[in-house]
Amino acid sequence: MQNVPGELGKLTYLLANAGINVDALTIQDASSYVKEIFQARGKSLKRIASASSYNSMRKDSAEHALIRLLVNNTDKAVDLLSKNEYVFDVMPVIAVELENKPGEMARITTKFGEEGININYVYGSVSSPDAKCLFVFCPEDIDKAAAIFK
Repeated sequence: MQNVPGELGKLTYLLANAGINVDALTIQDASSYVKEIFQARGKSLKRIASASSYNSMRKDSAEHALIRLLVNNTDKAVDLLSKNEYVFDVMPVIAVELENKPGEMARITTKFGEEGININYVYGSVSSPDAKCLFVFCPEDIDKAAAIFK
């Protein structure tokens, strides 16, 4: 979405009017995402972008933010985003409720590591010391990761 005041309000208002609840959300400046892509190019030796196109992408991406949403109705959200001309992608993720105590994140992330599953990104939060935490994991291998929780 555009990286300007009011855009998140517009998006969340659209979702709310459609009866779509946002269960989790994270936002980052898209230029840092483009920088990560360019750095990954150097590590993997895959030609994701040339230096000149990287500089162009970096300039364009500063005007946008990368938002990740976990919603209660993906199909309805996809339809709404499409109708309102948002640029988006759907990524399979695993949302996990954890006890809010030391070692819970270590327990879960160790399971990913033991199974050889890389975590592309994770975000989460807790509302109070007595409440459970909700964390959203985007693993490289969603099927293998899902098997951890069966």
